[in-house]
Amino acid sequence: MVKTTNKIQSIFLNDRFILFLVIINSLTIFSEGFNDINKQIIYIISFIDSLITVLFILEASIKIHFYGWKTYIQSNWNKLDFILVILSLPSIFLIFLNIDYANLSFLLIFRISRIFKFFRFFKFIPGIEQLIKDIQRALKTSIFILFSFLVYNFIVSVLSCYLYKDISPELFGNPAKSFYSIFKVFTVEGWYEIPDKLVEKQSVLSSFLIKSYFILILFSGGIIGLSLVNSIFVDSMVSDNNDALEKKVDELSNKIEKLIEIQKNNTKNP
Repeated sequence: MVKTTNKIQSIFLNDRFILFLVIINSLTIFSEGFNDINKQIIYIISFIDSLITVLFILEASIKIHFYGWKTYIQSNWNKLDFILVILSLPSIFLIFLNIDYANLSFLLIFRISRIFKFFRFFKFIPGIEQLIKDIQRALKTSIFILFSFLVYNFIVSVLSCYLYKDISPELFGNPAKSFYSIFKVFTVEGWYEIPDKLVEKQSVLSSFLIKSYFILILFSGGIIGLSLVNSIFVDSMVSDNNDALEKKVDELSNKIEKLIEIQKNNTKNP
């Protein structure tokens, strides 16, 4: 009995087995999205999904028992796993519901909750922990420029709202709509569609001023502003590697200087 327990425990402590479950679970969720599949097959897929959710619960229970709650919950990945297991719990009960739940919003939320299990894939991406650390460092370093970018977007959005809300209410009818429209201009892709829509039925002079206004916004916020945000963010992400390289170069320079000094001393005192 003890050997069987230890074998089960070792299986659920094996990341390869958990990755296999995540892949199977992802395929079942993917397959369930096709409406033309036979209802009986959908039921089988839902059953497999619920079974895997039970296995995930068992995995969490075994790990908590093996490591202890304090040690288990200290790991950020274990925190994520535990939260995802809790979020996916309602999907287990759907298998026992013999009603048409497609039109019931609260049951639909239960079904959607199982999608969160996809996030377990991140745990198995090689180098993901270092990548997360780099992103965290980059966010801390570039927080000021990001905040400045959002403030600039906010100011331009309010200004544009008062300028063009009567011309195009669907784009600039309120500050929230205006904020989204200006952000689309900042992203550069398809920015010309907004001024082109505004200049419809406008005079030549008004059209020129509107287009000039959005060209200015594009250069200041899209080309310069967003590029600045990207460059600072990327530079912050790779700065850790640069720091390590600079440290090695400094150490090598110090060693070379010491060798030169020793050689000079040996030359003076043969």
